[in-house]
Amino acid sequence: MLKNDSRDEGTAYGRPEQHHDAELTEVGPGTPCGEFMRRYWHPIAIADKVGPVPQMARVLGEDLVLFRDRKGRPGLLYPRCAHRGTTLYYGRVEDEGIRCCYHGWLFGVQGQCLDQPCEPDGGRHKDRVRQPWYPVEEMYGLIWAYMGPPEKKPVLTRWSSLENLKPTEKIYVTGSSTGAGGDDTVEVVPTNWLNDWENIMDPFHIPILHTTFSTVQFVPEMGVMPEVTWEHADHGMRYIAYRKLDDGREMDRVTQALFPHVRIVPDVRLTDGPAAGVGWVLPVDDTHFRLFHARRVPQDFKPVEVRNYNGRKWSELNDEEHQRFPGDWEAQVGQGAISLHSEENLVTSDQGVVQLRRLLRRQIEIVRDGGDPIGITFDPAQAVVTVQAGNFFRKK
Repeated sequence: MLKNDSRDEGTAYGRPEQHHDAELTEVGPGTPCGEFMRRYWHPIAIADKVGPVPQMARVLGEDLVLFRDRKGRPGLLYPRCAHRGTTLYYGRVEDEGIRCCYHGWLFGVQGQCLDQPCEPDGGRHKDRVRQPWYPVEEMYGLIWAYMGPPEKKPVLTRWSSLENLKPTEKIYVTGSSTGAGGDDTVEVVPTNWLNDWENIMDPFHIPILHTTFSTVQFVPEMGVMPEVTWEHADHGMRYIAYRKLDDGREMDRVTQALFPHVRIVPDVRLTDGPAAGVGWVLPVDDTHFRLFHARRVPQDFKPVEVRNYNGRKWSELNDEEHQRFPGDWEAQVGQGAISLHSEENLVTSDQGVVQLRRLLRRQIEIVRDGGDPIGITFDPAQAVVTVQAGNFFRKK
């Protein structure tokens, strides 16, 4: 009998079944991470794009209908009409709310049943019916929703880099996948939210994926391997990546990942100074997320269409070109709908990812035990978070 050839050791045959970390990734109602997420406000839409035509909004695994009544008030309702269950997506928006297409029941932006036209006197007991709804607010050109316990509703967080605008400044908002390696033609990224959020605490993919693997996607200086320290900070974590550049300059690049899913990344062109924008990785459901960004810009700012691939957009590349020029989209979506965490082999350069997951797990435990997670405040005087991220060149 021939002995097994040792060169065949480690084949894929007979691998044990692998799994994702459900506690950190699944966001539906009743899940540990889902209940944690529901203790915060979430950006769900660009305010200017919400009008009197109902639109579907999928957030944290829940399907909802979003609209703005004729008085300008936004509303976020459970879509199945409380009468007979047809969707309010086909409803008609009026001054006081949205009217169901089936039997005309009218619901206000806070779910009150205001009219039942097929009933005597417009519905003598209509006040007994309420369409499930969620609170919404508008800030920074975005519509925000709170989907958690009413008695635990916090103050809507604000960000120092987006406050106290000068007359010559404005807030520019986006809701596309551009920050996840896609472009402005795509809104929803088909992978789990954690793939993107924890990537923010991984500075070592920058000199490889974004600089030396296929092409320089940002600037050549990003190819310098950094010396990195990770720290806990207010509302989450940050890292400081020190680089000594070929021209003798020294730079500290500070990036923040704050709870529940905030990403504050400095300018990728290495502009000196604090980061001008804030991003949010909104979990659509367990296998999709959406990015929202708000950025402080001059009043005359006009966005430039990004065509980094020989004059073409990312969405115009074919499969072979995506293989030759991968970015964050290819790397993160390539991890699967939800990454199989049991297959990972984490090493020293993954310290930031490990620390962020540990901190996230701790916040989930705090909520499960009845406490308030990091970054939650009920005091308007404490609503502003000081942004620490930026590119900071050391003076000689």
